[in-house]
Amino acid sequence: MSEIPELIKLLESSSSPKRRSAAKKLRKIGDPLAGPALLDALKRELPDKRTWETQYQMIMALGLCGHKESIPLLQILAHERFEHTMVLVAVGDAYVRLCRSSNDDAKPVFNILRIRNDDLLLDGALRAVAMLRMKFRPDTVARIIEHVTARKKESLWFWVAAASPGWSGPVVDAFLDKCLAGTREEIKTAARAAKVKKYLRWNPL
Repeated sequence: MSEIPELIKLLESSSSPKRRSAAKKLRKIGDPLAGPALLDALKRELPDKRTWETQYQMIMALGLCGHKESIPLLQILAHERFEHTMVLVAVGDAYVRLCRSSNDDAKPVFNILRIRNDDLLLDGALRAVAMLRMKFRPDTVARIIEHVTARKKESLWFWVAAASPGWSGPVVDAFLDKCLAGTREEIKTAARAAKVKKYLRWNPL
C-alpha cells in the first residue's frame, strides 16, 4: 500500500518537523500525485520565517514531483528576499526542473540569471543542471560560464564544474583549469572528474 496518503496527511501536522519529514519523503518518492497537496502546504508555510527548512523541503519536493502548477509561485518567490537564503536554492532548483522543456533547454537557467537576487538562487538553478546532467550546446555553455565567472564568486563554480562532464569546448576546458587553480577542494574534485568526463554522485541537502 502506498504511503503517499499518510505523508500528505502529515503535511497538515501542527509540528513543523513532521511536515518537513513528510515533504522530504515525498521529495524522495517523486510522485506527481503529491504535487497539489505540497503546493497547498507550501502556501500555508511561507508566512512563517522560522520554518525555512520545511519550506526548503516542500519546494524541492514540488520540483521532484514535477508539479508544474507551482511555477507561478516559484516565479514570485525567485524575486523575494529571504532571511534564510537556502530557500532560494530550492526555488532555483525546482524552477529549472519544472520549466525545462527538454534536457537541453537552457532557457530556465537564463531566466534565473536575469533575476537580481541572492546568488544562492542561481546556485540552486546550477545544481539542478548538474543533478539532471543537462546537455547544452558549446555556445550556450560558454554564455553560462561567462555569466557565472563574471559574478566573481568562486562558490558558484562548483555546480558548473559538476555539470561539465557532459559539456565540451575550449571555454569549458579553460573554466575547469581555472577551477583546478582555485582554492576550494570540492570544486577541484568536481573539475578533475569533469576533465575525464566522469559524473560524480552528489547528495545535496
